[in-house]
Amino acid sequence: MTITEDNFRIRPMTKDDLKIALSWAASEGWNPGIDDVDNFYIADPGGFLIGELNGQPISCISVVRYSPKFNFIGLYIVQPEERKKGFGLKIWQEALNLIPNQTAALDAVLQQVNNYQKFGFQPTHSHLRYQGIITGTISPDIRNLKTIDFEQLCRYDERYFPGSRPHFLSTWINQPHGQGYAIFDEDDLVGYGVIRKAMDGFKIAPLFAENTEIAEKLFLALATYAEESPIYIDVPNINQSAILLFENYQMNSVFECVRMYKGESPNIDWQNVFAVTSLELG
Repeated sequence: MTITEDNFRIRPMTKDDLKIALSWAASEGWNPGIDDVDNFYIADPGGFLIGELNGQPISCISVVRYSPKFNFIGLYIVQPEERKKGFGLKIWQEALNLIPNQTAALDAVLQQVNNYQKFGFQPTHSHLRYQGIITGTISPDIRNLKTIDFEQLCRYDERYFPGSRPHFLSTWINQPHGQGYAIFDEDDLVGYGVIRKAMDGFKIAPLFAENTEIAEKLFLALATYAEESPIYIDVPNINQSAILLFENYQMNSVFECVRMYKGESPNIDWQNVFAVTSLELG
């Protein structure tokens, strides 16, 4: 726990604090998943910070420490009535103190890109949030993600996510209001995706696949879980195949943010990333 001044303190979150933070995220229009308290907290229980003014929570941030070579900053929110008073900068600095001189990434709303550049973060590409209502179908080669070898899933996940996250993945694929699917080529895992219930509609995240045909099969299988409710998906704009795939199903781009890195950006083949996992956790 860090006391930054007499009436403002920053401390690690409890799960109840994370409920508050995610309610703020919902108010900001970020549309978190309804199981995301458990989904997120397991990723790094010590990496979620909350700021209190006179005992009342007013700010939050997360810094999930996947490895010294990759950390992800998210959930950076200050309550509107307390903005531009220095509280945001204090909790931001406390988050950076958890990862001194280490590589970090974040997804920035457009109006904050210049501010993050002052701290050494550089933009690489954008993530576009697509929305649509999809009539799904499950092809014969689709497999339930819970039935496949978990270690094989973790190895495949590390191809397209720059850190090991087995505890997170175990929770993510087993969340109460979600469904995951995979596709194999003989014994080789060649794609997987997860869909979960959000505050509004459903989110597909992540969706990793070796080619567009596999991605499309997974996308349509996952869409069946939404049962004609709106689906949201966060797509790297540098994967034009992904953009064309989702626009072909009349999905519309409704939001944009900018992926930024401080330090060396990871070596990922973004052409196989059809949807990222989370704008809060990477």
